[in-house]
Amino acid sequence: MDSILGIHEAALAFRARRMEVLATNLANADTPRFKARDVEFADVLRNTGLKPRLEVTARGHIGATDDPRTGPLLYRMPYQPAADGNTVEAEQELARFAENAVAYQATLRFIGGRIATLRMAITGSRA
Repeated sequence: MDSILGIHEAALAFRARRMEVLATNLANADTPRFKARDVEFADVLRNTGLKPRLEVTARGHIGATDDPRTGPLLYRMPYQPAADGNTVEAEQELARFAENAVAYQATLRFIGGRIATLRMAITGSRA
C-alpha cells in the first residue's frame, strides 16, 4: 500500500495522533501544572525517509518518543502560562485543532482521489 498511497498514509497517521494530543491538551486546560504537548510533522518526514528542511542541532532538543510512527511528543512553549503552572492556552489549542482537522480532511480527500483513480484505471469506468 505504501507505493499506492505514498506519504498520505503517514500524514493520516500523524494527523490522527496530533488530534489526540491536541484533544488531551484541551481536556486538561484547567488541570494545575499540566504541560501542553504537540508532535512535529518534520519527524514524520524523517521516519518516511524524506528529508525535512530543518535539522536538530543538539541531542537535548528532542523529547521521548511516545509513538514511533509520529515522532516524539514535545512540550509546547506557552505565550502566557497560567499562575498554576498550566501551559495550555485554550484559544491557541482550538485554532491548532481546527487547522489539524482541515488537514486531516484534505489528506482523506487525497487518499480517496488516489483510490478513485486506481479504481478507474482497473475497471475503466468512474462508477
